[in-house]
Amino acid sequence: MRRALTSPLLPIIFIVALASVIEFTGPRWLLPLENRVADLFVRIHARDLQPDPDIVIVDIDDRSLAQMNDSAGSWPWPRAVHGELIAGLSRQHPKAIVFDILFAEPDIYRPESDELFNDAVRQTSNTYFPIVRRNIAEDAHGIMLAEYGAALGITPTAAAVPDARVALLLPLAVARASWRTGTINFIEDKDGIGRRYNIFTPAYGWRIPSLPARVARDLGYPVPDAASIVLGWRGATLAHKRVSYADIHEDLDRKKPLRDASEFRDKIVIVGTTASGLHDIRATPLSSLTPGVEILAAALDNLKNSRNMRSLPETAPLLLTLLLLAILLAAFSTRRNTLLIGAVLLPISALLLGASYLAVSRQILLPVFTPVAFAWMFYFAAALSEYLRERKAREQTVRIFNRFLDPRVVKDLVSQGATTENLSGQARQITVLFSDIRGFTTLSEIHTPAEIVSLLNRYFSMQVEVIFRHGGTLDKFIGDAIMAFWGAPGEDNQQAEHAIAAALEMAANLERFRHEIGEIGQTFDVGIGIHSGPAVVGFIGSEQRQDYTAIGDTVNLASRIEGETKGVSRILVSAETKDRCADRFDFVGHGFFKVKGRAQEVELFEPKKKP
Repeated sequence: MRRALTSPLLPIIFIVALASVIEFTGPRWLLPLENRVADLFVRIHARDLQPDPDIVIVDIDDRSLAQMNDSAGSWPWPRAVHGELIAGLSRQHPKAIVFDILFAEPDIYRPESDELFNDAVRQTSNTYFPIVRRNIAEDAHGIMLAEYGAALGITPTAAAVPDARVALLLPLAVARASWRTGTINFIEDKDGIGRRYNIFTPAYGWRIPSLPARVARDLGYPVPDAASIVLGWRGATLAHKRVSYADIHEDLDRKKPLRDASEFRDKIVIVGTTASGLHDIRATPLSSLTPGVEILAAALDNLKNSRNMRSLPETAPLLLTLLLLAILLAAFSTRRNTLLIGAVLLPISALLLGASYLAVSRQILLPVFTPVAFAWMFYFAAALSEYLRERKAREQTVRIFNRFLDPRVVKDLVSQGATTENLSGQARQITVLFSDIRGFTTLSEIHTPAEIVSLLNRYFSMQVEVIFRHGGTLDKFIGDAIMAFWGAPGEDNQQAEHAIAAALEMAANLERFRHEIGEIGQTFDVGIGIHSGPAVVGFIGSEQRQDYTAIGDTVNLASRIEGETKGVSRILVSAETKDRCADRFDFVGHGFFKVKGRAQEVELFEPKKKP
């Protein structure tokens, strides 16, 4: 059965949906967590992938710094050392020699070393050097792009400012004619993790290429027309093939080199450092201690093999969030068990996270953590609201039904989920009992109102206890009469038997009560009428007050039967009631009676306990 959308859910869904829109269009508070989930998936996938073997790192590692200290001195080494490396590598015809070392200033103490270095560079056409985009606040004192742009590979767009200046850290130790450059700026997200690499840096309508983009474009690899890419990683932190700088330097000094003469043929050779003392480490999805040269290698690997990560449109996560919220709202708008909704949401969340995990293997970033987080946020808020609503309904049910039922029966009903809502307007087969006091008018004439009320309260309490004990529902007190019924709100397949058993015990209680009250009990008597049949049972009344009651011809006939007891029998039941439990009691027939509202006469019986 469906229900109208409960009002507490409307503000909840509005607040959560609004928060999700703000999140995806504004501050992105959950983005760090989203990124960490993606980082985990990327890291897991990367372990089983091998980086491009044609990208090789000549590593200035700790061993190189120690081993070359005698021949090259302490770091930084004379640039002639790098010149020798360039010359040696060039003989093997690599695709590119890419330095991840800044040559920002000429060596004023060893100019001849710089000259040897530049001589080696001039002999090549595929040696690349890094530049660094400095703080934008320093641009006023930077270089004129119109003057230096062509040498640095910086290209203007239609919106280029002709006299723009940009602060760049240039390779001033390298002859200008040999400048093949690009930026190596590290891009970190708000959480300090570097996940992207620039393709170009925009500046006043000019595009400053990154070093990987410059190399890739010169080598004929497709370069995305985007400012940056999200890096796709392969392998662990130090995954790319690496050769110690010291090993190559030592082999170049040998008259008969021992290393393979084609070791670097057609390779992209990156010269950089992993030495701990040079502090060129960054935080990436793979590790918080990723060497900068490894990041540069990953960027080149991505461009060479088109392995950068791709993202869905920015609207996709928001649409997914709203879809999940709509599904949950629909679920909560029906009488679904809250735990069942959570049990369904759990595998859906796992499925989405699994899809995100698999998408990473295809270089696709599928951000689902934030949509799932908002879905669970709404679920817990809605579940709490539903719990409070249901608790209030249970308390109301207990409070109301305690007036009509034995508290033990009320407890069972509530445990089965009964509420004032789902127990209204039911068509049921019930057995109705009416009990009216005889001689009440005479009692009222000879006793004070206070005495009459006290008397009735004692009598009613005694008889209601009997009705409850036999599983009956107290409908109401009508003046000096009691109306009760069996078969609702709980099912009772022995309702007729229970009603008659209650009536017989009520008759026995009456005798004890008459004895207790003494002389005034001589005129105190009751008549009890019972009938079984269909009726409508539920809460009936105004918005201010409702009672759980039964209505219909069955109720009217039970009342009429009670009226026929006078001068006949203290208890009379209809044939319909007798037939339901004929084997449980003895019945004395009293013939047919003409009752008000019935065209046909009604046969009535007096029940007695079996001997």
